[in-house]
Formats: sequence, C-alpha cells, structure tokens
Amino acid sequence: MFKEFKEFAMRGNVVDMAVGIIIGGAFGTIVKSLVNDVMMPPLGLLLGGVDFTNFFVVLKEGANPAPYKALTEAQAAGAVTINYGVFLNAIISFLIVAFAVFLLIKGINRLRREEEAIPPPATTKECPFCYSTIALQATRCPHCTSVLSGA
Repeated sequence: MFKEFKEFAMRGNVVDMAVGIIIGGAFGTIVKSLVNDVMMPPLGLLLGGVDFTNFFVVLKEGANPAPYKALTEAQAAGAVTINYGVFLNAIISFLIVAFAVFLLIKGINRLRREEEAIPPPATTKECPFCYSTIALQATRCPHCTSVLSGA
C-alpha cells in the first residue's frame, strides 16, 4: 500500500498540483494585502473615510452595550455580528484573483497560438522547370533531370 501511495504522490500531476496550491496560498496572501492595504483605504476615503472592515450588523449585544464603533470592539465585547464589510473585502479579493488568473490563462493561450502559428522549416522546394516537389538539398531534379541553379 505504501508503494502505491508513493507512485501516486510522485506522479507529475500531483506534484504540479501541490506546487500550484502552495503558490496559490502565497498569491492569496499578496492579494489580501493588496485589497486591505492598498485598494480599500482610498476607496473608503472616496466614500467619506469609511473602513469596509467595520461594516457589520449586531445581532446580539455583548457584555458592553452597543453601539460599537469598530468590529474589533464588538468582537471584544462578545457581540454576535454579521460582518458584511469583511465579506465585501473577500469578494473584492476573489475578483482580483479571478482577474489575475484570467490574464495568466489568456497569456498562456496567446503563447500557445504563437507556437502553433510558426510554420516548421521547409524541407522541400519546387523545381523551376517541371514544378515538381523536390528535396531542399537537391542539385538536380529527379523528375526532369534539370540542373538546379544556385545549388
């Protein structure tokens, strides 16, 4: 059973998938920082200095009575909240990741099309006398026996 697991784990696809998951986790951290630290502050400023992480609805008050100025204050008081601002940040993070993956796949597809579009090097040419197809290195046409100039 260990041998079968080892064969499974060492397949190229499994290793590639593991690398993808690790890179995806690191990329997710970068995107989270991009959303929370770079995009949301200016967006909140445009909306009047609002911090999206502090958008929440109190379902049940905690030890300290409401109103709570920030989500961390409500959580520290033990209040039960719906944190729709954190959810909005998660949606924006998802859209950024999805757009980045879209751009990556689009670039890969473009490279594949370019590779397919490059024709292979010619191995034949046409005889200028009888118009038969002959090898590129030929010095005499095998069909009409004409001597080919420039060969």
